[in-house]
Amino acid sequence: MVDLFGPMAGIISIAYIFLVFAIGDILSVKTKSIISMMFTSSVLLLLGFWIGVPTDLFETSQLYGLGGLFIVILLTHMGTLLNIQQLIEQWRTVVVAISAIIGIAIFLFVVGGPIIGKETAIVAAPPIAGGVVAGIQMGEAAAAIGRVDLQIMATLLVVVQGFFGYPIASFCLKKVARKTLTKYKNGEIEDPMAAMADVEGHAKRIPQTPSKYASSNVYLAKVAIIALLATAISFGIQKMAGRNILDKNIVALLLGIIFSELGFLEKDILTKSNSQGLAMAALMVVIFNSLTQATPEVVLELLPRLVMSLALGVVGIGLASFIASKIVKMDFFMAFAIGTTALFGFPGTFIISNEVASSVSENEEEKQVVLDEILPKMLVAGFITVSIASVVLAGIMAPMLGGL
Repeated sequence: MVDLFGPMAGIISIAYIFLVFAIGDILSVKTKSIISMMFTSSVLLLLGFWIGVPTDLFETSQLYGLGGLFIVILLTHMGTLLNIQQLIEQWRTVVVAISAIIGIAIFLFVVGGPIIGKETAIVAAPPIAGGVVAGIQMGEAAAAIGRVDLQIMATLLVVVQGFFGYPIASFCLKKVARKTLTKYKNGEIEDPMAAMADVEGHAKRIPQTPSKYASSNVYLAKVAIIALLATAISFGIQKMAGRNILDKNIVALLLGIIFSELGFLEKDILTKSNSQGLAMAALMVVIFNSLTQATPEVVLELLPRLVMSLALGVVGIGLASFIASKIVKMDFFMAFAIGTTALFGFPGTFIISNEVASSVSENEEEKQVVLDEILPKMLVAGFITVSIASVVLAGIMAPMLGGL
């Protein structure tokens, strides 16, 4: 890239990457997220590399190094999006969501291990259970043991899992929506919106930043300090224990929740600092970086394991959701939909809930009744599966890969 374009290489690389991401966003909107931004972007990037786009594209853009640094900061930010009171009120959803993640891990490892190999099962479980961050964690673990094929597979799983999740979630939510409307028309419906009540106004132990000092740099400094603290705690424990037993990403997520509840970190802090867009783009570059080694031959070789892993993951979600639904006394279809949020997360949870509500309702009042029933559960479930459980699972399974 440098030899080809000289001093313009960096800006050309950035322009190319953002153009690809923009096309992905546009197609996602056009197809109502049936075709995800990540899927479109990965296809375009793969085709580009196959026809001659330099494979040092991401390094030349400088986004790759930035993305690597921003992972722990983004996880701290994701912690600020979670609300402890909301999680308590939606405890049934939390139980089902966590059960689905456990189902993925157990079913892939126990049933899938002999079929697709233990290494493949270990690498596949966290990305299927979550998204980009879990995919990056397992990709790095695979690279550390010299398994480039599994590193690529972690990326491809993140890219295509929505194609499995969206149809199942849509089918299940329509079942729930129709039952909800029947209850509403019979006068049996209860108001579930208390779980989504805004608790932003509850007392904070640490006063938030006064508006006159609330600049982007102040927000970034605060989230970076907590990310630094998370990294220091993780490395400190690792040094004392002699091995990585508490991943820095898990600590960052937990500290993000804690310091948000205390008041030191504002909710959705990277958005307030006007930094989330660039941070997410850099993170996308990290996950897509392994595509530079994904030749057509490698993709074809991985395809059977890819499909099998996702199929086993979906079965694991279904079985775990069924068991959990009986324990917490929840409709199975609602529980299965909650479990499938692991395959797409937010904003897919928001989009698909609205699409289902619109498709089954005859007026705005009925649409709101359906949304009141399914949207709080889907939003909380998406945060639990993608933001918390998958990161924890990756933190547990990544060291297992190195021990095989």
